[in-house]
Amino acid sequence: MTDYLFPKNFFWGTASSGPQTEGRFDGDGKGDNIWDFWYEKEPQRFFNQVGPDKTSYNYKRFKEDVALMKATGHNSFRTSIQWSRLIPDGTGEVNPEALAFYNAYIDEQIKNGIEPFMNLYHFDMPMPLQEKGGWLNRETVEGYVHYAKTCFELFGDRVKYWFTHNEPIVPVEGGYLYDFHYPNEKNLRHAIQVGFNEALASALAIQAYHEDQDGQIGIILNLTPSYPRDENNPEDVKAAKIADAFFNRSFLDPAIKGEYPEDLVAIVKELDMVPEHTAADLEAIKQHTIDILGVNYYQPRRIKAKDNPADKNPDCPMPEDYFDNYDMPGKKMNPYRGWEIYEKGIYDIMINVRDNYGNIPCFISENGMGVEGEERYINADGQIEDDYRIDFIKDHLRYLHQAIQEGANCLGYHLWTCMDNWSWTNAYKNRYGLIAVDLDKEAKRTIKKSGYFFKELADQNGFKD
Repeated sequence: MTDYLFPKNFFWGTASSGPQTEGRFDGDGKGDNIWDFWYEKEPQRFFNQVGPDKTSYNYKRFKEDVALMKATGHNSFRTSIQWSRLIPDGTGEVNPEALAFYNAYIDEQIKNGIEPFMNLYHFDMPMPLQEKGGWLNRETVEGYVHYAKTCFELFGDRVKYWFTHNEPIVPVEGGYLYDFHYPNEKNLRHAIQVGFNEALASALAIQAYHEDQDGQIGIILNLTPSYPRDENNPEDVKAAKIADAFFNRSFLDPAIKGEYPEDLVAIVKELDMVPEHTAADLEAIKQHTIDILGVNYYQPRRIKAKDNPADKNPDCPMPEDYFDNYDMPGKKMNPYRGWEIYEKGIYDIMINVRDNYGNIPCFISENGMGVEGEERYINADGQIEDDYRIDFIKDHLRYLHQAIQEGANCLGYHLWTCMDNWSWTNAYKNRYGLIAVDLDKEAKRTIKKSGYFFKELADQNGFKD
């Protein structure tokens, strides 16, 4: 029997976001964001044509949701403010309905002993700003900083853990490289500019926060360790390092070290795609780094040297011009999501942060398993018996515990997600929650077996095995 006991005051909870849970209702004053616009334009791109207006009714049911968080062991919870809800045009006046909602939601969490973690940007650009170019436009950076300051002023007296972005690489990949988010471009030059402007916006928001707030502010990054096909093959190792530069260190280094990785800078210069910037921008990124790092971990990236180095489209350069993805035989898979399950990755990330990033305070801000068709696991009592999710959590926590024992400065574990929520173009195809949501019954909530397991996990501050 092994006792996996975690540090005192460890954060146990889940993560979610405003656009994936709140829904949209008559009279709520919310403005359009890119998801509202894209869904109206191309509903067929969304699974079963379920759009962001439905989501999980959290806007109406937040008190019930907080009670369920408490029932499933939460001492902390991360969500996001919707920019387009709080400031419907992206700039200008605050929506009083949104202000009342977020105040009540935050207060309800605190009343129930749940520490609110609040993220500012979760892929949900207000449409009036997107029409001007979104993250391509410097005005969006200025608008974001104003939005951030507004949030700090309105909620900073109670919210002491803030995050500037969730997975800022995803708007880069989805919107400007691989066509899975609006505006559906494939343009590396634009992708690089968007990434830079996101990093700059983050640094300027951190600067503003540190001027008159007394909590901590960080960023949430999805870190996908890049493993070479053959660690003894220098070309595979080099290819994996480049992939790591594009998808991990592009945000990790400026967020913590205040500078960009040299190998990535060299590639960007070689491509003649240096983003528009000023010396003051670089100084802001250098001076205003994060206090705390959120790490989202789902899967590794397997990389090999290019089979055909000449396999490039000169008119449309892409990161994959520098490496090939490697389909490793025998890997464990989540067949529903099409992602590899590799539990040791969570350990490798923690040790990397310990050794190469000053062992900055961090926490697992997302980790989870999406499964399609969970209704087939409903028992006679109406509960989903999701033992596979319990096993997934425990398998990752064993490696996280090992990293902490070896000195990693990890402060908590947040599962994705509290209750089944809307997941962009996948909508409700794969369910991740500790709590089931029945869309056919006005989003009725039912705690799954994993929810009761999570309560026991949090109460005991660990588990025995």
